[in-house]
Parts: sequence; C-alpha cells; structure tokens
Amino acid sequence: MTKVGFISLGCCKNLVDTEVMLHNLHSAGFEITPNEEEAEIIVINTCGFIESAKQEAIDNILDAASLKEWGKCRHIIATGCLVERYREEVMKELPEIDALVGIGSLDDIAAACEAVMRGEKYTSFKDKETSALGGDRIITTGPYSAYIKVSEGCDNLCTYCAIPLIRGKHRSRPIEDIVAEAKDLEAMGVKEINLIAQDTTRYGLDLYGEYRLAALVREITKATNIPWIRLLYCYPDKITDELIDELRTNDRLLKYMDIPVQHIADPILKRMNRHGGKALIKDSIKRLRDGVPGIVLRTTAMVGFPGETEEDFVELCEFVKEVRFDRFGAFTFSPEEGTAAAEMDGQVDEQTKQDRYDCLMQTQLTIAEEKTAERVGSVLTVLCEGYDRIAEVYHGRSFADAPDVDGRIYFKSEKQILPGQFARVHITEAMDYDLVGEINE
Repeated sequence: MTKVGFISLGCCKNLVDTEVMLHNLHSAGFEITPNEEEAEIIVINTCGFIESAKQEAIDNILDAASLKEWGKCRHIIATGCLVERYREEVMKELPEIDALVGIGSLDDIAAACEAVMRGEKYTSFKDKETSALGGDRIITTGPYSAYIKVSEGCDNLCTYCAIPLIRGKHRSRPIEDIVAEAKDLEAMGVKEINLIAQDTTRYGLDLYGEYRLAALVREITKATNIPWIRLLYCYPDKITDELIDELRTNDRLLKYMDIPVQHIADPILKRMNRHGGKALIKDSIKRLRDGVPGIVLRTTAMVGFPGETEEDFVELCEFVKEVRFDRFGAFTFSPEEGTAAAEMDGQVDEQTKQDRYDCLMQTQLTIAEEKTAERVGSVLTVLCEGYDRIAEVYHGRSFADAPDVDGRIYFKSEKQILPGQFARVHITEAMDYDLVGEINE
C-alpha cells in the first residue's frame, strides 16, 4: 500500500480542502502517514495569499524534494492556492513537482497519485466555479473540534486581495448540506464547530437572495446537540440585527465574533474598497457590544497600505486603544500580482511598514495583558485539548479563544481530564495572551 504524506499550509479553509483530499485518498486505498520521511508521495496544499505564504510554499516543496535524495519520497504533488494561481509556471520553475491539482480538482487527487506512480507528469485544473462544495473528509483537528466551510470564493473585491482571482466568485452551500455535515461531525464526537468562509456573513445571499447565517445557525442548533458553535470571518457591513439576536439568545452560539476591519481611516478603507467606512465599523461594534453583553471581539488590521499617511496610522492606533479588542492581529501590506493595490501610487517602504506593525502590536499587547488580567478570579468552562507531561498541566480553550489564533488556558487537575471534555477552571494567573488556573471543584 502506497504511503502518502500531507503538508497543509495557510488558512483553516485550506485545511478543510486537505481533509477532503485525505478522505479521497484513503477511500482509494492509499495509506496516510503523518511522518513525511515514511511517505512515498508527499502532497503539499499551498497558500498563495501573500508573498510570505508563497515563499513558505516554495520552501516546503524544496524541503520535500530533499526527501527524494535521502528519504523514501519518490513523488511530489502540489495543490492549493499557489498552484491554482500560477499553474504551469509552478511546474516550470519547480521541476521537482510531479503533479499539479487545482482547487477545483480535489476529487482528482487519487488519479494524480496513480499517475505519478506510473512515472507520468499530471495536471488537473477543473472549473473552480462549478466544483462540488463540501465532501467527506478526515478530520485532522482532533476528535472534538472541526471547521465547516459554509461557502467558497468571495465577491468583496478588496483591492489588495487575490482570493477572488484564485478561488472565484462567492458560492454558498445549501443549508441542508451543512446541517448534514454538522450531524456527521457530532456523531464523530465533535464538541465545537467553527463556521468559516472568506466572508461568512455573506452566506446564503447567492442561493436565497438574503443573508442566511443566522438561519443556518438555528438549523444546526435544532438538528444537533453540539455545545459550541463559533463564527469566524464576519464582515462588519453584513452583521444584521437578526444575527445579533441569535448571538444573544442562542446559548450554544458562542459569544465570540471575528470581524476583520483591516483599517479605520476612511481614505484607506476607500482605497481598499472595503464596504463601509469608519462610522459603519464603529456602529457594528457598538451594536454587538450593546446587544450581546460580554461578547469577545477579534479583528485584524493591515498597516502600510498604499497611501497610508502617518496621520492614518495614528488614527488606527487610537481606534485600537479606544475599542480595546479582546483579540487582535495585524499584518503588513503585501503587493500581490494582479491586484489593484499593487499598482497604486503611494507605496509605503518596508521599514516603515515594519515599524508601524511593531508599534501597533505593542499597543495591543498592553490591552491584551489588561484583558487577560481581568479574567483572574473568574471561573471559565474550558474545552480540554491535551496534557503537557513536561509541565504537568492540561491545556485548552474557553469560549473566548478560537483554535490556532487565540490564547490557551493551562490548568491543573487531580483527576484525569480527556481531550474533548469540558472542565470548569478557576483562573489564578494571567500571562500575556494565556491564562493559568486549576479545576474548580
């Protein structure tokens, strides 16, 4: 039985694609191995969102190629966003690759493996606009937490973003398909589902003529008993009163929302082609905090966008200080080929970008330390994710912590807590972005 290893790069949406391919290969009789050194075929699911992601993909391909020299690897297959975007150029520049599989061709991953085993070069780029959404998959995030991709593609057309070029137009999955997947995940023991898309709040507009994210959550709640449902990637211009009501009244919909605002200065938001300006962003945040007491808000911001003045940056810093987001991430502008922003005047030099990034993140660190300190003395429900034998502590997350991007809670317990179990933890200490506690008997 041929052993196949996977390297999944980029976002959690890409991870879902990896999980679909894993299932396809397993069903076709291939053996999946987590050890790259044992793999005869290595599949690399690439990201192509920004320059650093492209470089990471190339580095991983070259690292895998080195296993052809001294390991068991015989073939390399590249998939994902970088491959979809650059296609033949990837194969030309990286002859170490034996096959390319586009994002519309996930179902062809087994055929690609069979082809390279026969010594053939292989490419498959089916129409991404008509490819199937969803599909059976092997969950890699543990038996207790999983992502559900509710739609594919994006129609927002932000001037800095290549995702519409790579992933195509926004396409929602039918509610019944998503609910069926949620039921399957519940049967597998999943306790937390994270609803994701390029723009989750746009869900349903293409299928039903209106935003249906709140309705989707209600249907999942009715059909399952999954205790935690989390919303990620919710755009401020599409946060409806109905969605806020659902957040307030549905005890299983976590009081947590990820809202990527990107900036707050109106001139920059306009150049970014963000839908809605400073007033709308602030209003959405106020409506959420007024309507859902205790809600945890996460956001991301971009510094160094073309035309960003020192005054624009100061306005962004003051906004961050004023709003005091519970969770915050930032990144520097990367000029992406084929996007309008890459050709704009007023490009900001790399040192200024980095200086602004460092300043903004230092501002947020102070806020984060104060926010975590406020949790000391509280008792939180924590989803246990594992045990650190060296530190002799368990670790997990509360409702306020999304997987992979937010902090952790480390806690001690006299009794055994298994991954996927919930525990009530008394918080005794704060450490930057993380918390420390002990089981509250």
